[in-house]
Amino acid sequence: MKGIVFTEFFEMVEQRGGLDEVDALVEACELSTGGAYTTVGTYDFRELVALVSKLGERSGIPVPVLIRAFGEHLFGRFHEKFPEFFEGVHDASTFLAGIEDTIHTAVRKLYPDAELPSFEVKMLDCGGVDLTYSSPRPFADFAEGLIDGCLQHFGETRTIERLDVEGSEGKACRFIIR
Repeated sequence: MKGIVFTEFFEMVEQRGGLDEVDALVEACELSTGGAYTTVGTYDFRELVALVSKLGERSGIPVPVLIRAFGEHLFGRFHEKFPEFFEGVHDASTFLAGIEDTIHTAVRKLYPDAELPSFEVKMLDCGGVDLTYSSPRPFADFAEGLIDGCLQHFGETRTIERLDVEGSEGKACRFIIR
């Protein structure tokens, strides 16, 4: 998992709980990195799982809620850091439809070692999107948070129906956005 995910997670924790909370979180986890991440480095996703789990313990907020909140936060940060992905895009459906062909293609050019999830996209007659998410990591909650963040960014009120693939443990699901 790319380091930008870790550094932005710490950014969110710092914004909400202060730098002392970030330090306490890192100290409470046994991380091979010691909590030192660079945005371009590649790290074991299990370290993020450990950090989020420990934050859940410390805050009393369920881990799925924290992961979705982080997805929402990260979408906003992506807009700030990578405005080129938003040029000429005026709605959530168009943006979501371009995840694989536009965003993931660009990320793979910059970071050939990036292990990205995949999204199969189908446009719906109602103007919505049917996204099938698949990943070697259990981050369907994170993907849902990114989708929520996308809808918020474009000021759209839509429903997200999430259909988890049985036995996938958060590694595969379908999102129907109407």
